[in-house]
Amino acid sequence: MVILLLPVLYNFVPVNQGVTTFYIPSSDVEEVTQTLEKNGYTVTWIDKLMLQLIRTPKEGWYTVDPKESGRLFFFEYLHRKRAQTMDIVIYAGETSKELTTRLAKDMKLNREKLYQFYQKHTRFEEADIFAKRYEIARKADENTTISYLFDLSTKVINGFEKKYFHKKPDTSELKVLLTIASIIQKESNSKKEMPSIASVIYNRLNKGMKLQMDSTLNYGEHSHTVITPERIKSDTSYYNTYKHKGLPPYPLGTVTEDALYAAIHPKKSNYLFFMLNQNGEHDFTASYEEHLKNIKAFKTSRKKKRKSKKKETVKVNTSKSKGKHAKETNLTSVSYIPAKY
Repeated sequence: MVILLLPVLYNFVPVNQGVTTFYIPSSDVEEVTQTLEKNGYTVTWIDKLMLQLIRTPKEGWYTVDPKESGRLFFFEYLHRKRAQTMDIVIYAGETSKELTTRLAKDMKLNREKLYQFYQKHTRFEEADIFAKRYEIARKADENTTISYLFDLSTKVINGFEKKYFHKKPDTSELKVLLTIASIIQKESNSKKEMPSIASVIYNRLNKGMKLQMDSTLNYGEHSHTVITPERIKSDTSYYNTYKHKGLPPYPLGTVTEDALYAAIHPKKSNYLFFMLNQNGEHDFTASYEEHLKNIKAFKTSRKKKRKSKKKETVKVNTSKSKGKHAKETNLTSVSYIPAKY
């Protein structure tokens, strides 16, 4: 009778209140136990036995209610408590403030708390979380959300370390790589172009040249502003690579895995310059004279587009004045100020 009553009695042992929505990274019992303990639950050897004997939860999001049932049932049916999830996207080039502000809106969370938890976890100020799509529980709180994004991004970095490094890099080395990756990301989203842009960065650094790249001035509150000559003259920060040699002090924003790969594996070249062309791609050169030609070609192309837009606007206005229902075509010019290297 005592043996039969033991499970019943054990079921009345209360489950302490912890975080109700959490992510279990694998179906390994030890990892499940660590996750539960990390989220505020005490796990006894009997609880672990229940997880092993009945069914160990698989990797994924779970939402539980410790008051819903007894202790025995809490661990016995944990595998059934899958949480409703949603897809979120972290965009390339976002700053930590932009990222947490948008997440707060999309997930109906507190923006200040999200940013506070980001600051608590950050190693690099920016670029701690990779730009990609994530699946996350709808009921995840601020701390759980940020912790999850940081954990997955750390796994990505650890994967790069194992694959491409003979010796584990320290935090300062990773910061340099992520800073370079963030410059690459700001300059182009093209996977094809990224290794070439990386080669320009390394070649200029190795020659002791200033980077002189507009993208490095797209930091913080200036993340998405057009860089003007006036801004280049007035900005005295170390993000201004027209005035200071070397890299900016921190990454500029979130990066993709492609950008980090390019930072680790730059193209072997003698490129020192690159310039946007009329096709929206970049032309790379080792010669300043060739670079000047590319700048001239771009300016000529831009003037033609402006004239074309002006003519189109005149046509539309003329049509309107005649009572015709014409719709103006949106022919915006390229908003790019070419860097003078």
